[in-house]
Amino acid sequence: MTAKLIKPKLRSSLDIQPVLQNDEVYLLLRDPLFLSTSQLVVPKIYAPLLGLLDGSLDAVAIRASYAMRFQQWITPDTLQDFLEKLDQAYLLENEQFFAARDTALAEYHAAVNRPPDSAGKTYPSDPDDLRKLIDGYIQNVSSQIGSVESPIGIVSPHIDYARGGRVYAQVWQSIAPALEDIDLVIIVGTDHYGEARITLTRQDYATPFGVLPTAQDVVADIVAAVGPDTVFEGELYHRGEHSIELAAVWLHYFRQENPPEMLPILCGSFQDHLITGEIPKKDPVYESLIESLKSTLKKRKALIVAAGDLAHIGPAFGGAPIDENGKQELKRIDDELINHVCAGDATGFFASIREVNDRNNVCGLGPIYLTMQALQPSRGISVGYEQCRADEDGTSWVSICGIVFQ
Repeated sequence: MTAKLIKPKLRSSLDIQPVLQNDEVYLLLRDPLFLSTSQLVVPKIYAPLLGLLDGSLDAVAIRASYAMRFQQWITPDTLQDFLEKLDQAYLLENEQFFAARDTALAEYHAAVNRPPDSAGKTYPSDPDDLRKLIDGYIQNVSSQIGSVESPIGIVSPHIDYARGGRVYAQVWQSIAPALEDIDLVIIVGTDHYGEARITLTRQDYATPFGVLPTAQDVVADIVAAVGPDTVFEGELYHRGEHSIELAAVWLHYFRQENPPEMLPILCGSFQDHLITGEIPKKDPVYESLIESLKSTLKKRKALIVAAGDLAHIGPAFGGAPIDENGKQELKRIDDELINHVCAGDATGFFASIREVNDRNNVCGLGPIYLTMQALQPSRGISVGYEQCRADEDGTSWVSICGIVFQ
């Protein structure tokens, strides 16, 4: 066994999803950094093996532990082949992975801008086709939506447009007149795979409509407040993360040839705060970020966008099937969260999610919480809500909302 595989360590931030093939459950392993196009499909019987790849065990110990814990045997050749496939896909944390990551980051920095990763997949890459798509969403809600005066922030979804288009249209159309006077839009998006508290980038974000320039002076202010190692540690996740991009497209649709400056911020998981109960605002990184954002808001005509969805429940997310009663209960819980947001009660919003141990998997927790803290004191107006199907059977659901802060 080669030196790099002697004590193999699986990377912690991977995209691991259950898939069904020929009535058998497998695990699909994908790299969210897209260092390789390879995707591994792992039989469920080998799933426990992944938990043993923590960097502390050699091949002999891995096989022995696997047999002892799960009463299943794995041959040396089978384990070797499995580890080599993981290594070839850059799914192990070793020198090969670090070299590939550094090369990809250098290429990202050398590029003219951050290209739209979801174009041609989640939405049309052709600007005319994209404009027609968004026009259609807006026309469907325009008769029901009035303008909200003096918006200072919004909650916008980051689900795909096919399912969330109506709520996107409701929230963005409601602030359309005010967008013309905005000179800075701060988009705080969920970092689905990165482990850093917050992650910035100096790259401009491109959309099919052109380029949204990143506010370099604001980036510099946050770097000075928080520290470069902290804010750029996971920068490569910007390359493939969709949360900021899907909100940026709507911003660019309304501003077309006169785009404002943008500040893209990825926000990592609040899981440790949910476990300990520590208020996130007391975290030094979040505290420094919030104070820096408040300082920026005093100097600029700015809008903050929390690009976050609400619940992710049902078998598609590892939970039990959701029936109609479950959907009604979800609506009740979501209404409670939305009421906290509209009241400007960031502490209550966080506490409500923690009380139930985040059983509904609210992936917009970080962006919404940080946006509320930066905008305090403020109040919100609910302008949209939807429960979106997340599987073919209608037993898994994602809930989304649109809120405007004043």
